[in-house]
Amino acid sequence: MPWSRAELEEAFAHYQRTVSRCVELGDWNGFADLFTEDATYVEHAFGHFDGREAIRQWVTRTMSAFPGSRMTAFPANWYVIDEDRGWVICEIDNPMEDPGDGSEHAAANITILHYAGDNLWSREEDAYNPMNFLAAAKKWCRAAEAAGKLPDDAREWLARMGGQPAA
Repeated sequence: MPWSRAELEEAFAHYQRTVSRCVELGDWNGFADLFTEDATYVEHAFGHFDGREAIRQWVTRTMSAFPGSRMTAFPANWYVIDEDRGWVICEIDNPMEDPGDGSEHAAANITILHYAGDNLWSREEDAYNPMNFLAAAKKWCRAAEAAGKLPDDAREWLARMGGQPAA
């Protein structure tokens, strides 16, 4: 079913506002509620999730642990809309909080959303190079450690990823 550009623009703006609110509250349940009951979410590093509740389980777990818990926003750097097919394709930045020295650390992904109507999405796919995210998170950890502000969860994550600290 073709959607109007105005509806797709508003639905994507609603998506972005919801994500911002989830970051602000530290509660990602609202993100899962953006999807239809039978939605599909394809995450290239974490897998394939079928259904809103599977998306909810994954996103609440992932965004409450390092490095997701240290990401401060998910702004769209750009986006395009395919009105005929109901797709929104965008580049999402994933900046991390200041590690204590004022440096900036981030990585971007391409997000592909398929609209289902009523501000709901039937599919999301996040495509990116996991090595770029790994490198950004490791650099963030090193900067936080040098600033004397490396949190325990990041220290443990870095040790698991083979980047030292744990002790």
